[in-house]
Amino acid sequence: MAVTPLTPAQQARVDALVAARRLEQVPADEQRCELFLKQATTALADVPNVTHAQNKYNLAYDAAHDIGEATLAGYGYRTKHGPGQHDALGRFLAAIFDTPPENAASQQYDRMRRERNRQRYDAQPITTAAANAAGAAAQTLYVAARGRVQTGT
Repeated sequence: MAVTPLTPAQQARVDALVAARRLEQVPADEQRCELFLKQATTALADVPNVTHAQNKYNLAYDAAHDIGEATLAGYGYRTKHGPGQHDALGRFLAAIFDTPPENAASQQYDRMRRERNRQRYDAQPITTAAANAAGAAAQTLYVAARGRVQTGT
């Protein structure tokens, strides 16, 4: 597996997440990385075919989350167990995807996470526009992740 090295600024942001006990360093795991990328591929293939905004949104969010898990595994990190794992994953995405258009997509992931929580726990509806934005952000993150992490499979 080959990964694009992090810049000093990116590495400093990731190191800060480790120091804050949001992430922990583990051996890079190519198999885990590839499995999560495959899951994201499957989800992204279905996003355009889903007719209900809520379902499209949730599928796009799941794909974006899988992309985050894949990049964590590729770089040799994982979120700490317990509350805040999705937030930590989003912070990792923001740390490594820090240039356009990936930075906007990583920021969108955090909005998606918050909106998904409102939808899930407060029954707030998801608009078609939000669902479409989530799908576009997940696709951008996928392309960015594939550009940074090259697996052998």
